[in-house]
Amino acid sequence: MTHPQGTTILVLGILSLALCQILGPVAWIMGNKTLREIDTSGYYYENRGQVNAGKICGMIATILMIVVVVVYALIIGFAIVMSAVN
Repeated sequence: MTHPQGTTILVLGILSLALCQILGPVAWIMGNKTLREIDTSGYYYENRGQVNAGKICGMIATILMIVVVVVYALIIGFAIVMSAVN
């Protein structure tokens, strides 16, 4: 038996790495929720690894997105400071 959201979470995780990092938090949150459902259900789901992989891809994409935002903020802040100095 497979969890119905397993494929969706994996696809969101992969898309968040490849195309659109804003999908990362969605995959991460859905993955957490689904893994809790799998653990508390008492049923054996074949696609627990698939859900976990989607969640991990979402985590990586979210962290990368945060790093990129911080780097851009630092670059813009540096540019503002340097333009004020000159």
